[in-house]
Amino acid sequence: MANIKQQKKRVLTNEKRRIRNQAVKSELKTLVRKTREAVEAGDKELAETNLRAAARKLDVAVSKGVIHRNQAAQRKSKLAKRVNEM
Repeated sequence: MANIKQQKKRVLTNEKRRIRNQAVKSELKTLVRKTREAVEAGDKELAETNLRAAARKLDVAVSKGVIHRNQAAQRKSKLAKRVNEM
């Protein structure tokens, strides 16, 4: 553990951020999985609504700095391609 006061504060804020980032990433994975499952099930309407929700959450994750904007763009593109191929 650090001895310097500022470093102790950084340890606490880093832990808060780590937990927040973990929650956001977990939610992203869930939404992407639900979209893929809807595509595999052949439910076009559900897939499109899940795609919109996933794309929105990806954009939020980018604005919070959880993931890089290019990674979000690639994920959205990949999902949209799967939904459009239905």
